[in-house]
Amino acid sequence: MLLLTAVGAALVLTAAGRTWVQGVALGMGGSRVPVSASGSRLTALPTGTALVAMAAALAVFAVRGRTRVLVGALTVLAGAGAVAGAVIGYTDTAGLHAVAAGQLALSSGRAAEVSRTAWPWVALAGGVLLAAAGALTARFGSGWPAMGSRYEAPTRKAPARADSPSDLWKALDRGEDPTG
Repeated sequence: MLLLTAVGAALVLTAAGRTWVQGVALGMGGSRVPVSASGSRLTALPTGTALVAMAAALAVFAVRGRTRVLVGALTVLAGAGAVAGAVIGYTDTAGLHAVAAGQLALSSGRAAEVSRTAWPWVALAGGVLLAAAGALTARFGSGWPAMGSRYEAPTRKAPARADSPSDLWKALDRGEDPTG
């Protein structure tokens, strides 16, 4: 699960920073300005969901039982969100048109000769891996070993009653507070 989450999140985060779509903005006087948009410029969904999945992978170690199943379900949703973000980024050109407008210093603009790269597909593959990791966690996670109790906060014990100085030392050895 941890390996699938790490690889899936790395794929999504790497792909989101790369160019997903490129084109040419046509300016005044026939000038042609090359424009491009990264996945994170087109949609923030893949990046956000990959970060959620990474946090969920860490949370799996801190929780037990049914809570771990919920963390798995959250990871499935994060993977689905990354897949949806990849599809949105691949099909939508509004972000590239906004970049074209910015390059031309206009309030609106259009990009022509639009071409797409393979990076949205990489993000989609990462989202599928995240969803698979979540499904594995939801299905089998409740039976996985949990952290031992030594990592939990200690409980407060009743103050020790000391009849002699050696009783005070014995209480300290047991982790009790003899001054309480």
